[in-house]
Amino acid sequence: MNTNQNEKVRCLIIGSGPAGYTAAIYASRANLSPVLYEGIQPGGQLTTTTEVENFPGYPEGVTGPVLMEDLRKQAERFGTDIRVGIVTQTDLSEAPYKVTIDGEKIIEAEAIIIATGATAKYLGLADEQKYAGMGVSACATCDGFFYRKKVVAVVGGGDTACEEALYLSSLASKVYLIVRKPYLRASKVMQERVLNNPKIVVLFEHNTVGLFGENGVEGAHLVKRIGEPDEENVDIAIDGFFLAIGHKPNSDVFRPWIDTDEIGYIKTIPGTPKTKVPGVFAAGDVADPHYRQAITAAGSGCAAAIEVERYLSEIGK
Repeated sequence: MNTNQNEKVRCLIIGSGPAGYTAAIYASRANLSPVLYEGIQPGGQLTTTTEVENFPGYPEGVTGPVLMEDLRKQAERFGTDIRVGIVTQTDLSEAPYKVTIDGEKIIEAEAIIIATGATAKYLGLADEQKYAGMGVSACATCDGFFYRKKVVAVVGGGDTACEEALYLSSLASKVYLIVRKPYLRASKVMQERVLNNPKIVVLFEHNTVGLFGENGVEGAHLVKRIGEPDEENVDIAIDGFFLAIGHKPNSDVFRPWIDTDEIGYIKTIPGTPKTKVPGVFAAGDVADPHYRQAITAAGSGCAAAIEVERYLSEIGK
């Protein structure tokens, strides 16, 4: 096909996590001939998770990559056109909407499902990559279960970090909360719950500089009061290291056209996957600051596909 020519599609799905693949399954079964672009991380965040035990239908558990491969095969079985490529530019000013792939190819779509997900923020330590899936996690509700009666650390000082620490305290024997500042940023009620919890030890003014361990995380290297005259190195023994310093929704390329909150989560009409642009829908973590689970993402992908079907039949496309 000539790259100078724009390709026209009825339904374009951007992203390949549980939301994107579930949307693809529904859209292809509804004969919408969806085209799905995988994006930066084919399979999404779940491909970095080793064991998934909370996705319904897998009583023995399943690894993240296998779960995503299963969803992908199901989408392909019904005829989804799955492609490699990254959205680099969008024009959602009028339908058909124009989406540029890899800076060159332009797709004209009657309807779009944005399922680009969110990326957990990391400290940027090499050890975070080294121990990925071996004690380092960015999701306590996903992985906390594996640390029952063990010692864990949570990094962060906001509401999310406090929530994760409280959640983990119901499973782990001890939880360190590593806070860079001399105070917690979390709401008063969350602070009180954390500070009054006998299992949680808050380490104020501590920075994590590294992790150590033979076959997984066995401890963390911290520096207390970094850069001050009384700076000291502190090592703690832990089995798990949880990051709770926030997520960044992958919404930048759409932000000129649709509303987001201050962090970048796409705003949808409450109770629906509809954005303020007719025919453009958002599903999964890119529009979900609250739950961020595979199953909720999949559910919202289903809803988005059903809305696309209704929208296209209403405009007669």
